Amino acid sequence: MTPLPLRLVIFDCDGVLIDSEPLSRRIIAAEAAAFGWTLSDADAQAYTGMAWSALIPAFERATGRRMAPDWAASVQARCVAAMQAGEVHLMPGAAEALDAVLALGLKLRVASNSSHEEMAVKFGHTGLMPRLAGLLHSARDVLRAKPAPDLFLAAASAEGVPPDACLVIEDSRPGITAAHAAGMRCIAYAPDGLAPDLLPLATPIRSLAELPPLLRAAMLPRAA
Repeated sequence: MTPLPLRLVIFDCDGVLIDSEPLSRRIIAAEAAAFGWTLSDADAQAYTGMAWSALIPAFERATGRRMAPDWAASVQARCVAAMQAGEVHLMPGAAEALDAVLALGLKLRVASNSSHEEMAVKFGHTGLMPRLAGLLHSARDVLRAKPAPDLFLAAASAEGVPPDACLVIEDSRPGITAAHAAGMRCIAYAPDGLAPDLLPLATPIRSLAELPPLLRAAMLPRAA
């Protein structure tokens, strides 16, 4: 199917706009260690981009223990507290990327597995909230988090834009998989390169500065 000219850009939050993944990896590794499961930084990276609740099956399989019913909420609260203390920063070029989208006359949304409470802290502390207020979608709003397509489809529906006129900016395997499942084009922000099996699903970039010309190209009508 030939995609429609681009109308809506949907950004992921963590690892694309907000540099919170080092904090997430540290909390994931610390939680695993508390259950006797040793995770390296690289191991913990495999679980970033997932909703905290989605980590429960992996933790239970690895440790053979049942997680407390309030575990996900407790970990989320710890993460929010750390960010409120200042442990959250913009990704390089994030603000400029948002401005470039708006300058091109495109619509903009953010769709994240993070909660609205987490995003309020992340975007509030980094100064992005004035650009993004009213445009945020959390996995808590839909039935299934990424890698299911629900979150991206909800963002497109909110703008009244069909999936094939949307483009997703992602950095994680769950997010790239979700964009593909939603029938949306995807650009993968991958400063260290993209896993070979994901290359058919996304166009990789190493810097957000590469984004504007790709957006302009996606806005052009495509031949049938």
